[in-house]
Amino acid sequence: MTADGTLSSVRNSARLLKAFLTREEELGVSELGRRLGLAKSNVHRLLTTLVAEGLIERDPHSGGYRLGIVVFELGEAVRVHLDLHAAAGPVLARLREETHESSQIGVLDGDEVVYVDRLESAHTLRLFTETGRRVPVHCTSSGKVLLAYRPEDEREAFLARAALPALTPHTITDADALRNELLRVRARGWAEAVNEREVGVASIAAPIRDVHGDVVAAISIGSPLARFGAAARRRQSRAVVEAGEAVSRRLGWSPETGLGKES
Repeated sequence: MTADGTLSSVRNSARLLKAFLTREEELGVSELGRRLGLAKSNVHRLLTTLVAEGLIERDPHSGGYRLGIVVFELGEAVRVHLDLHAAAGPVLARLREETHESSQIGVLDGDEVVYVDRLESAHTLRLFTETGRRVPVHCTSSGKVLLAYRPEDEREAFLARAALPALTPHTITDADALRNELLRVRARGWAEAVNEREVGVASIAAPIRDVHGDVVAAISIGSPLARFGAAARRRQSRAVVEAGEAVSRRLGWSPETGLGKES
C-alpha cells in the first residue's frame, strides 16, 4: 500500500501495460525494468501474473512480451459502450416521449444487467432505477432479452449454474420455466417482466444488435403496473421493438446482416 492508499502492485501492473502504448511489437524484461524503474525480478513477477490473466502474451521464440488478446477485448468493450451511448441517446429520448414511460439501456455483465443509460418518465408516479445499477438477469425484461439471444451453450450453462433467487412470489425460479420463457422471447422478439423483481412493477424490452447482428444490449421501458397492464404492454411493445431496431441501425446493423451468433 502506498502513501496515497493505492496498491503498489496494481499501480505497477498498470504502468507496465501502459509501457506498450509506444506501439513496439514486443518488449523484454530488461527494457521494461529500465522504463519502469523496477528490478527485473519484480517485472518478471508482474509479467507472469498478467500472462496468466491473458493481458500479456510471451513469444516462445523471441522471449519478448506483447499485449494479450484480453486487452483487445477490453478495448472493444469500451468502444462498443461508447458507440452504444452515442447511438442510443436520441432513440431513448424519442421512446420516452412516445411512451411517456421511463426508458433505459441495459447490458449484460456476468449474470447481471447493468443499466448504462436511463431517462425518467415525466409521470408523478414513476420508477427510480439509477444508471449503473445492477439487477439479476432472470427477473427483468432486459435480462431476459440479453439471455435469450446468447448462444445456446451459454444459455444452458447459465440455466445449469444459476440459483434463480425469488425476489417476489412471481419471480421465475425454475430453470425449465425460464428456458421456456426465453423461447417465447425469441419467438416474439421482445420480453416482459411483471411483478418479478418488484411487486407492482412491469417492464418490456427488445434487443439491440451491433453491426454483426449480435445482441449487445437491450432497450426497455418500465412503469408501475397500475398503468401498464397486459393491453398497454402489447400496445407499447411495438414502439420498444422499433426503438431497438433504430439503435441497431445506428450501430451499423441491417436485417441483411443476419441474426448474429445466437442460435
